[in-house]
Amino acid sequence: MKSPDTLLKMAGQTTPAWGVVALLIAFAIYRLLQIGRRDPRMPKGPPTVPILGNFHQIPSSGLYAKFRDWSKEYGPVFSLKFGPTNIIVLCDRKAIHALLDKKGAIYSDRPPSYVGRLLTQGDHIALEQMDPVWREKRKVISHNFSPKNLDEKHFLVQEAEATVLLNDLMNTPDGFFNHVRRYTASSASVLAFGHRGPTFDSFWGHVVYDVMDRWTEVMEAGANPPVDEYPILKLIPKRFAYWKRRAIAAGEVFDSMWGKARGIVDERRAKGIKRECIIDNLLDEYDQKGWPMSQHAFNNLVGEVVEGAADTTAAQILTLILAFAKYPQVQEKARHEIDKVCPADRPPTFSDFKSITYINQIVKEGMRWRPVAVTGLPHRVREDDWYEGMLIPKDSTLFVATWAIHHTEELFPDHDTFDPERYANHPKLANDYAGSPEWSNRDRFCRRLCPGVHFAERNMWRIAAKLLWAYEFSEPIDSVTGKAIPLDVNAYNPGILQAPLQFNVRIKVRSENHAATIKKELVGALDFLKKWE
Repeated sequence: MKSPDTLLKMAGQTTPAWGVVALLIAFAIYRLLQIGRRDPRMPKGPPTVPILGNFHQIPSSGLYAKFRDWSKEYGPVFSLKFGPTNIIVLCDRKAIHALLDKKGAIYSDRPPSYVGRLLTQGDHIALEQMDPVWREKRKVISHNFSPKNLDEKHFLVQEAEATVLLNDLMNTPDGFFNHVRRYTASSASVLAFGHRGPTFDSFWGHVVYDVMDRWTEVMEAGANPPVDEYPILKLIPKRFAYWKRRAIAAGEVFDSMWGKARGIVDERRAKGIKRECIIDNLLDEYDQKGWPMSQHAFNNLVGEVVEGAADTTAAQILTLILAFAKYPQVQEKARHEIDKVCPADRPPTFSDFKSITYINQIVKEGMRWRPVAVTGLPHRVREDDWYEGMLIPKDSTLFVATWAIHHTEELFPDHDTFDPERYANHPKLANDYAGSPEWSNRDRFCRRLCPGVHFAERNMWRIAAKLLWAYEFSEPIDSVTGKAIPLDVNAYNPGILQAPLQFNVRIKVRSENHAATIKKELVGALDFLKKWE
């Protein structure tokens, strides 16, 4: 059979002009109908339709659950077509190790995101390519949140803010949701900007959530039209494109909030007041050595530190409180260990990590049971590659199906039950397993960890241990029937990053001695934190 190009050449020699036009139109239609068609060498996937591929099958929310459904039908490595774009979804630990770990040099880029650029002007580490600015940002985060810095310096801030949290819970237990959010936001803001948020209503107590609530809504997979696949959609005027207006409005919040944070710091420094924090250290360094990035990128960098340290950690702590109230047997077992080490006059500290091993299991199970980044951040492959006889074309977008992997019956039987016993054989932190050649025995399925993981794990362990040492958590009681009101463990916000929707729990201090210790430690904590107010 002759190729379309050969037919066109023949047509020019043997047919009149109108025939050539007809053939050109037919050829254009033929090429158009090839858009969205899957290369048969690629991993299997749901059937495609011309032009759209599989895009018509993408839910506007809940794509993470759809990934699991498709993996059951088409295998743990499957493909989708978003118009001309190839999507590879990894629901398999072996494939993740073979591609993202062993071939990280070609799989570590991010795909282009038009909506992401509207939101951040291209200045965000989660969306940037592996360029010099990205490397500088990652270096800053990795250095400041190294285990050494966390265990020798930063833990003092976390311990003091944790003491404030325990007192807040005792004074106004019904406000626990925002007490937790204030704790993580304030701890992160002290380290990043040198300012703390004494209440949730204060600027530093909630600014990160003003930013991240919009981020997670705008960037959820499936929430926007396929503008990167069909660039012509960029031409749609804003007044006809809600998704465009939403991204631009969210970007204005980004710029105004982190711009205001920078302004507060500049005003403080203009008075000659410098503090031990990330932004002051960087300003001194860059003013002396030269600036490796724009002022906008710099403001976003320091904001990104707070975003990564506060928002996701708060979501996981709230998930643990939800699990504590739903699974009282978990509380009982944890306290059995805690009470052997920490009596009522001494709250747990991270130095007790090896003595209270069950808390680490609880933290790991919380991240499995309800992961924050349900679809992970997409990767882009730089060149053609093959995996077990399947083609992964250059510029394909890869998703690590985080939620789907953690909710497969083969890997995690009874996967929707919160069961810390799953991690009884993983007594160490994630970093200790990430470098292990036994990829199937890691507590996380990828060697390349978020640079903030050390901060997050220590933070969650510290708070989980203190909460269970100090309080009892239970489901709320119906005032009419006197019976417990069951908590909905699936009530989470939609978006690229997920956290529990507001819920109610009963929080009761364990004893008068525990209460006395909590109150006693507050004075010293507030005195220590005064320097950042």
